[in-house]
Amino acid sequence: MQEVGQAAVPQAGGVFQIVLPVRWGDLDALNHVNNTVYMRYIDEARAQLYALAGIPVPGDRASLLVHMESDFLKPMTYPATAVVSLVFKRLGRSSMAFDFIIDTQEAPGEVYVRGANIIVCTDVHTGQAVPWSEDELRRFATCFVLTETASQE
Repeated sequence: MQEVGQAAVPQAGGVFQIVLPVRWGDLDALNHVNNTVYMRYIDEARAQLYALAGIPVPGDRASLLVHMESDFLKPMTYPATAVVSLVFKRLGRSSMAFDFIIDTQEAPGEVYVRGANIIVCTDVHTGQAVPWSEDELRRFATCFVLTETASQE
């Protein structure tokens, strides 16, 4: 956790991780996890991040996904247990950028998908971007674990 002014904020390189079972219905006609399902896995990771941080969804503020990029490196098959890692990259006034990696419990470190996304905090009534509150930043900061590798960068 890093302090900016008086607010604790997530530190670059901090990791938030979830585990999801690959379901039979996640597969495409070639018996691989469908590319769109990986995006659902990332959505679920962000939803669980908000839940762990204790930030209500829905609420008067919402985070909108404004950018997503991904590289599909290897097909994932059933059965498997997906491990989704969100790696905190940077904080903007109203945005947060993450890298993500999806591997499996069965083959840790063997990356199937990697990419990046950016979310923007908005006021749900006006649709306008709004700054993250100190409370939101403090709550998010408690959810990311800084690994030895990240702390050495």
